[in-house]
Amino acid sequence: MLTFLLTNDDGYFSEGIKALRDTLKSIGRVVCVAPDRNLSGVGHSLTFNSPLRIRRVDEDFWTVIGGTPADCVHFGYYLILDGKKPDLLCSGINEGPNLGEDITYSGTVSGAMEGRILGIPSVAFSAFGRDEINFEEVAKCAKDVVLKVLETGMPEDTYLNVNIPNLSRDEIKGFLITRQGKRSYKEKVLRLSDPHGKPIYWITAEEFGWRLEEGTDYWAVYHGYVSITPLHLDLTNYRALKELKDSWKL
Repeated sequence: MLTFLLTNDDGYFSEGIKALRDTLKSIGRVVCVAPDRNLSGVGHSLTFNSPLRIRRVDEDFWTVIGGTPADCVHFGYYLILDGKKPDLLCSGINEGPNLGEDITYSGTVSGAMEGRILGIPSVAFSAFGRDEINFEEVAKCAKDVVLKVLETGMPEDTYLNVNIPNLSRDEIKGFLITRQGKRSYKEKVLRLSDPHGKPIYWITAEEFGWRLEEGTDYWAVYHGYVSITPLHLDLTNYRALKELKDSWKL
């Protein structure tokens, strides 16, 4: 029997993780370990300075109290599966896209990254849209990607960032292999007051400013395609490597 390890960053109660869990249960065992709260934007963090607790939600379904998506991957792999690698780790389905530079903040993508670090083939799934997402339809596309990965495999140093438009399966135009896109951030820090008049602050985005460049993740989902972006753990800028070696004389 196939075994899937499933996590997310929206919390174990998310409709996205429930839809993906239900869909994958049709083809194998799904071990689900997810945070006890919404951790959007938490990035790739592990908890080293405080203890964690785990609570059983349902059969093969746990939540880590105080844990991050990366923590949940460790709990699933080392504790629940006792160090036996699943056939695939899936992270998501995230309630909203993870495109371009946003992947550096994404707990969803970081869940897949942590799986790859542990040597597990891993895929992050996100829905392109924020209002009334039809997760059952999005999960159908996710299942198609999962079956393709199981059929063909993926390079050992690679994990996938998959963004799926909030459309019915029949409306999806196809699946595209894409590169990471770019956007111009316009963010600000709001200064507010608590009920006692003391200052509090809120970081917020004013504009997203996506660049609609063909071949990118954003271009694909904007035009109704599923975007599949291969990522890897090596962050070296190889274009700059030779230039710096030749020009830096320290």
